[in-house]
Parts: sequence; structure tokens; C-alpha cells
Amino acid sequence: MTTLTEAQAVGPNNTARKLTYVKAFNEGLAQAMREDENVFVAGEDVAGYGGVFRMFDNLLDEFGPRRMIDTPISEAALVGLGVGAAARGLRPVVDLMFMDFIGVCLDQIVNQAAKMKYMFGGSVSVPLTITTASGAGLGAAAQHSQSLEAWLAHVPGLKVVMPSDAYTAKGLTVSAIRDDNPVVVMLNKVLLGSTCEVPEEIYGIPLGQAHTARQGSDVTVIALGRMVGEALAAADELAAEGVEIEVIDPRTVQPLDTETMFASVRRTNRVLVVHEAVTFGGLGAEIAAQIQDAAFDHLDAPVLRIGAPFSPVPFSPVLEKAYVPDRARITQGCRRLLERS
Repeated sequence: MTTLTEAQAVGPNNTARKLTYVKAFNEGLAQAMREDENVFVAGEDVAGYGGVFRMFDNLLDEFGPRRMIDTPISEAALVGLGVGAAARGLRPVVDLMFMDFIGVCLDQIVNQAAKMKYMFGGSVSVPLTITTASGAGLGAAAQHSQSLEAWLAHVPGLKVVMPSDAYTAKGLTVSAIRDDNPVVVMLNKVLLGSTCEVPEEIYGIPLGQAHTARQGSDVTVIALGRMVGEALAAADELAAEGVEIEVIDPRTVQPLDTETMFASVRRTNRVLVVHEAVTFGGLGAEIAAQIQDAAFDHLDAPVLRIGAPFSPVPFSPVLEKAYVPDRARITQGCRRLLERS
């Protein structure tokens, strides 16, 4: 089982190779299916159509209808199928077309998938991977644009990953499929066409291990999912003013690598947490609380949170743009922290 670093994201001839986020996910899934014949995919339109976002293109041709299964529109039945198959020794990948749809199958996720190993004294494993498209930015309105990671990260027994680029989309997907526990892979819709260097060979990124996307000395920005790119853009802008921002990408929000965050706080003494989910009750609050518990003496200013307002995601493109945090708000937040310390 290979684990690679970004520095190894090269092809066989040591030349960099770029893939889109969606193609990287597709490649990682296909390689995991070749690696283990117990891996199969089930979901709405995943086989014949290739998925609403083309995440499953060409997999039916290679693996056939026994391993690429189109299902009726019933998320509860779909996840229930996955739980049962996983408990019997298979490694299902169940796709929920939009993250918002977890609302109709929460019992299967929260009370069955997450609890089964515990309730059977460890005698049953549930190696179930749930993939879903999350986030706003495509004008998909309130019922198709949410980021609900805080719901899932609150549930013992579940693991939750949020790939921030094509490299992590592939590596985290492979690790999720290999894991013996239920893992939710939150794929960001806006990032699907973004590109970066991705190795051709199969590799996994360890779950529960954060990544320092940029080193800095003045402010730590802990950014989830799509916000990593926005934070890096803000860091470039602030660097021109002589301000060095450190950007931490948790990658996995459950389990959460707090040690990497604490180490960064001890270096910078200021923290901003940003996610596109609603600010109230979001993971930013949990991260801020843990930093205060473990690194309070190192803080020169209170931890600042940036998230979406307490409102459904607007359909209007103008309102949606104002709703989702961006590099400008991150830049302003960093400046506020420097002014307050």
C-alpha cells in the first residue's frame, strides 16, 4: 500500500502530470477497484450515465454491471445496501449525488454504519465509503449546495474527509476505500475542474493527518476543503505586504489532527479558521475551542472564525457569491488579527 507525498507527484519519467479533481477521483477509484475485487460502486446514475458530475465515467465499461450498479432514487435503501454489503465483507462505494440528500438516510449512516462495529463488540467491520458532492458556488440553490461536515464529524464511528485539490481527492479516496470503517468523502463541486500534479500510480493519504499547505510566521489559517485555495490566494496577497500566512489543510475533519494545528499556533500566535459551512455550530467552533484548551498561552489574539451566514444557500449568483467566504474575507480577517494583537 503506497503513501506518497506531493513531492512525488510525477509520472514514470519523472515528469509532472496534471489531472482535474474529478479525473483524479475517478482514477483513484478505478485503481482501488483493480486492487481489490471486493470494491464495487452503487448509486443513482453512476453506471450508465457516469454520475451527474461525470465522476464515474468509463468505469462500467471496465468493471461491468456487477460492480457498477445503478440504483433507484432511494438514498436510505442505497446506504442500507452499503452497510449490509460492508458487514458481509465487501467494500462498497456508495454515492449520494448531493450532500444535502444525507438528510433522508441519516438513520442508516448515523445509527447503523457508525454504530455497528461498537454494538457487535468489534466483531463486525463496516468498510463503507460514502462519496458525495458538497458545497455552494454553482447556483444549485438551498437544497443542493450545503456543507454538512459538522453533522457527520459529530458522530462517533464515522470518518469524514474533505479533499482540497486533485492530489488529495485521489489519495483520500483510496485511503477511504482501504479503511475498515465507514468514511464519508466530501467532494467539492466547484473544485471538480481544478487541476494539480497527481501521480499515476495508486497511493493513499493517511486519514487523520493534516497538511501544511504553506509555511508562515504571522497568522495560522486553518481552512477546510475549497477554502484552502482561497486561503493560499489570500496568503499571496498578504505576502506582498510583508505578512507571512501559514495555511493548514486538515484534509480529514474526523479524526482531526489537532497536533499539527497546535504546533502552528505556537509559531504564529494568531489563528483564523475558515469554512464555507454556516459559522454557527460549524467545525470552526470546535477547532477554536481545542486551540484555546491546548495553546491558550500562545495566543496573542482571540481565535477568529469565518464561515457562511446563518441562512440557506441563496440561488441568486450575486447573493451566493456574497454568502460563501473567499480570499478577500480571509485577507481582511488576517489583518484584523494583526491589528488586535
